[in-house]
Amino acid sequence: MLNVILDIAKNAIKDGFSHTSTIDKKALLELYPELSKLKATFVTLTLDRQLRGCIGSLIAHRTLLDDLIHNAQSAAFEDPRFYPLNPEEFSRIIIEVSLLSEPELITYENSDDLKTKVTVGTDGIILQKGSKKATFLPQVWEQLPTFELFFSHLCQKAGLEPDCLESHPDIWHYKVEKVK
Repeated sequence: MLNVILDIAKNAIKDGFSHTSTIDKKALLELYPELSKLKATFVTLTLDRQLRGCIGSLIAHRTLLDDLIHNAQSAAFEDPRFYPLNPEEFSRIIIEVSLLSEPELITYENSDDLKTKVTVGTDGIILQKGSKKATFLPQVWEQLPTFELFFSHLCQKAGLEPDCLESHPDIWHYKVEKVK
């Protein structure tokens, strides 16, 4: 099943170049019924060990198959941080798919309390204050390995001050199953 997930992502990107749809959804759903379950995914593309695109869903709102196709094409062609992927890059990218668990709201008193409720290195985090919202997948802990570093960057990604935990934003955590 894991190889199938990567194949779907790769074929979805390939289809994006030609604006076609060669993925036989009906056949895939018959062979792999779990693809019909609602699931949130992130598709991350790297090229020469550098991020080249990353788009995903935080909440499951469509089937795993549809979410995967949509997010693979969006990561390749619609990530606003990058220009659309070209065919030469496509031959060299590494595709990683993250299957997200349902996010759970963390109730916390202050940043010290929050620190006891977040599993550093394992939890994906969603941070929201008013209309400002951002997430980091668990993989981001590899570049930002401490609680303080991780959260100051996440606050900034959301468009907030680096010390935004002092203003008690809403925090959710989730787990991912990585498919590489």
